[in-house]
Amino acid sequence: MLRQYELVDRVLDYDPDADEAMLNRAYVFSVNAHGTQKRASGDPYFSHPIEVAGILTELHLDDETIATAILHDTVEDTVATPEEIERIFGANVARLVDGVTKLSKIEAQTENERAAENLRKFLLAMSGDIRVLLVKLADRLHNMRTLHYIPKPEKRRRIARETMDIYAPLAERIGMYEFMKEMQTLAFQQLEPEAYESITRRLEQLKDGSDGDRIAKIGSGLKLLLARAGVDAEVSGREKHPYSIWRKMQERHISFEQLSDIMAFRAIVPTVEDCYRALGVIHRRWPMVPGRFKDYISTPKRNGYRSLHTSVIHAENRRIEIQLRTPEMHAEAEFGLAAHWAYKQSVPATGGATRRTAQAAAQPGAQAGWIADLVEILDTAATPEELLEHTRIAMYQDRIFAFTPKGELIQLPKGATPIDFAYAVHTDLGNQAVGAKINGRVVPLSTVIENGDQVQVLRSKAQVPQPAWLNLAITAKALAAIRRHLRNEERDQSVALGRKLYDDIVQRLPATLAANALDEALKRLKLPDEAALMQAIARRTLGDAQVMEALMPGSAGADLADAPPQSSAISIQGLAPGVAYELAECCHPVPGDRIVGLRRPDASIEVHAIDCPVLAALAERSEEETDWIDVQWGNKTEGAVARISVEVRNEPGALGMLATVIGQHKANIINLRLDNRDTQFHTNTIDVEVHDAHQLMRLLAALRAAEAVNAAERI
Repeated sequence: MLRQYELVDRVLDYDPDADEAMLNRAYVFSVNAHGTQKRASGDPYFSHPIEVAGILTELHLDDETIATAILHDTVEDTVATPEEIERIFGANVARLVDGVTKLSKIEAQTENERAAENLRKFLLAMSGDIRVLLVKLADRLHNMRTLHYIPKPEKRRRIARETMDIYAPLAERIGMYEFMKEMQTLAFQQLEPEAYESITRRLEQLKDGSDGDRIAKIGSGLKLLLARAGVDAEVSGREKHPYSIWRKMQERHISFEQLSDIMAFRAIVPTVEDCYRALGVIHRRWPMVPGRFKDYISTPKRNGYRSLHTSVIHAENRRIEIQLRTPEMHAEAEFGLAAHWAYKQSVPATGGATRRTAQAAAQPGAQAGWIADLVEILDTAATPEELLEHTRIAMYQDRIFAFTPKGELIQLPKGATPIDFAYAVHTDLGNQAVGAKINGRVVPLSTVIENGDQVQVLRSKAQVPQPAWLNLAITAKALAAIRRHLRNEERDQSVALGRKLYDDIVQRLPATLAANALDEALKRLKLPDEAALMQAIARRTLGDAQVMEALMPGSAGADLADAPPQSSAISIQGLAPGVAYELAECCHPVPGDRIVGLRRPDASIEVHAIDCPVLAALAERSEEETDWIDVQWGNKTEGAVARISVEVRNEPGALGMLATVIGQHKANIINLRLDNRDTQFHTNTIDVEVHDAHQLMRLLAALRAAEAVNAAERI
């Protein structure tokens, strides 16, 4: 912890006109106010605001900002009052402390409310005085540095997630990249500890190995190259920080070893002209990686960042990234907006207003313009909701953020749809989504959400996830939830259908089952439970004969699996007794159909329906040695198997309804096959045992009348 004189000396080093007495009063006041309070680390609590003030001295901020940092927790965590702060330290410091206190209080809300409210409060603070925001970012940075002392993992992860989602992006938005990188690294360590350890371990191995010397050698070579071309440059090299490496691995779906641009170098040159001269020298020496050159000098980022970025293929086909900038650009890149609040020259200490006016005048156009835009938005916003509506794109234009009608902030990847949005809010909302309104207009669920959209998900308790949603969603959470529901739904339908088929199998057994017959059958079939058996029956992974044999050994017969169960109940007139025949599977004739017999050499007689397409094809082939036999159904015929095609809607319960209708018409399902499945309909081929053609026609009519059936035809 910084001692009192050390902190004051730091400020006086860059601002000789700073109010030394005020800084001393603030230090003593904070120590006395926090008293014996302790942090999770066991250190005195007042060490935290002192360290926050120390971070801000590195940015060369003015005395009022440093005093605010020292005092920023006194109103919230001690008995000190805003009136007391104003009386002792003046109106400006009291206002700044109050602004930081308001930002701190929002952390007690829920996650989504906190995200939306953070955005509003940050903008309000920035419009009033940007120094409030700088103090808050320094406060969060020091809290992240000591986060490992918090004993509860859940609390550490919550703070880390908030830092990654709110504070690090905000630091990036105002150009404070050093703050952003350290926050991301510390948050990454808590959120993905295994990935963090793996990447840092490999980076250490590189430092211990040849790459440690390689960075120094490449840096020296780059400096020498530029010097020979007449460009004086200060060159430094480093490995990219762990979170940046991990994010690239995730985005590109590659391993650490496959990364080719782990090293980055920075060359600081005197002038803008030198930046472009150095770029030409580098590109003449090494080939540039296509698509990796960025000119942020001619077209600065929205936060005012300026620099030249290029990647080249160095020795050993190794890619390296090089940044070229002037000292002024470097200061802006390191500290962003804070760099323009640094006290650069001596001004009369005639009050905070005079000092802030001088500092604001030093801001370049990009930063001043951005702040002016925010102030204008705040001036024209009538309500907090309107403020969010107007500023969300201005703050996060490079990120996809959508808002609920209540102003809750939802972060999504580019290309996300209302399905992703709904699941991001809550899994139940995603499961029940039937439509969406984007900015008040009803849109399909396939609509791509744009940055800043307000999304309202329309829901119905009767809705369930649809297979087509898998083509709409892009987030892992949405895809996992949809697939999980579809698997459960398919399993439930399979179990329901299998149970109906099982009941039919039991009725065909020669005797009543014993009480433990099902349990014994599961053991013989090596299935874990009853549901697994029903699924196997429905999916035809187990045949009827296998199930019968497992339930009642010896009941299925030796050839039951190969012979249709109704064959013994069929008689054909026109054939001599004992002549072998079989019902053709190409047309599946049933009693009531006009039939004909077909005799082929060395084969049993096939019985076809008179209008079977196979017969027509055979009639045209004179070379086929076939005999035609006039046959008809005998009096002893009790039924036959017909094949039908049924197209049903892709919705819960459709297969169960199908089995119910077939059972109600006294038909028996012999086989079922799913031929086609798309987002709206399933086409099933079903073999059903019926008494005659009249029963089959009634069954088809009933199926066509069912609500879930789109079409039903005999094959």
